[in-house]
Amino acid sequence: MSLTVRPLADDELPAAWELGRLAFGGPATAPERALRPVPGLLRIGAFDERGRLVGKATDTGHEQWWGGRALATVDVGGVAVLPEHRGGGVARALLADLLARGRERGAAVSALYPTVSAVYRRLGWEVVGALQRADLDTASLPSVPVPGVAVRPGEPADLAVVDALYEALARPRTGLLTRRGGAFALPHEGRWPDGVDGVTVVEQDGVPTGALVYERGTGYGPEARLTVHDLVAVTAEAARALVGVLAGWRTVTRTVRVPLLTGDAVAGVLPLERSPEGPGAAFMHRPVDVVRAVADRGWPAHVRGRVAFTLLDPVVTENTGPWELELADGAGELRRPGREPGLTLDVRGFAQLYCGITSGRVAALAGLVSGPDDPAALDLLASGPPVQLLDYF
Repeated sequence: MSLTVRPLADDELPAAWELGRLAFGGPATAPERALRPVPGLLRIGAFDERGRLVGKATDTGHEQWWGGRALATVDVGGVAVLPEHRGGGVARALLADLLARGRERGAAVSALYPTVSAVYRRLGWEVVGALQRADLDTASLPSVPVPGVAVRPGEPADLAVVDALYEALARPRTGLLTRRGGAFALPHEGRWPDGVDGVTVVEQDGVPTGALVYERGTGYGPEARLTVHDLVAVTAEAARALVGVLAGWRTVTRTVRVPLLTGDAVAGVLPLERSPEGPGAAFMHRPVDVVRAVADRGWPAHVRGRVAFTLLDPVVTENTGPWELELADGAGELRRPGREPGLTLDVRGFAQLYCGITSGRVAALAGLVSGPDDPAALDLLASGPPVQLLDYF
């Protein structure tokens, strides 16, 4: 089958919505933003010989924080293919096109949430983490007075406070979205966004130090659940105060679902051992441009070294070939070496190492590294902290 892959025209967005609804079982009525252009968001479609839309995918227009620096990404969402055309190379054509377009505009890395990981593994993505969340009995949450902390109900204008607190937590970490551009830039026009019923703000000496964004849900019996979309605190006192506010919901919601950010102040207060909920949706990663992926991020300032390897990338052929990585003084460079490397690295192994979730020898045991040299040398690529995500897309 001959395919044409191109950006969708505005009048083709309703057909793209219907294709996504067919694939994912969404509501019959499309939200307004699905039917109009969104600055920074790229929607592409695959068309057969008759001009029929048979597949679609979206580059969400995100950036990610990597060690204090924002990386341009090709974060992929909404990949859908007509059932009669699945397995025929439509998804590969769409994703290869998104990666090529992203590379042209300066993207360094790509993340996505797979419905079937095998499809994306064949194209160079690999699972590197999962959304972390906890379902907790509201009555189990600690609630104690916190001196010097003021707690107040928020207003829609306080969503800017939430954004500032989130950025303070996200900027020094690895992989978290900057929450700028794309759908994040859409105005809420003084109202709560869809799925938000309220905000609580914590202040110390008049300065916001914590906030939670929640969705009330329905009912007040055993089945009632409060869903927290953001729970951010930049001091231990703010974390204790926010968890105390959540504890106050015990009279009407038995369960509270909270997002988790490893190592933050809130995680040190919650009774996580009481949560039966495991990790949420798995996410995958791959480099778009390995040179930019190394040069544009922040690296641990204390790490220095060099390692050479040959990279194999089945889709972005510009990434394939011999490379030498050098890290020093919090910066990295990837350049062509003067000798043939003794290690060969699959792009999926690059993704896992770059995201800080494996080591060279473990990647070798997984079949992602080969060659006569010691794969432990690739631990240099894995020297950053583990990747995380808090947003589903």
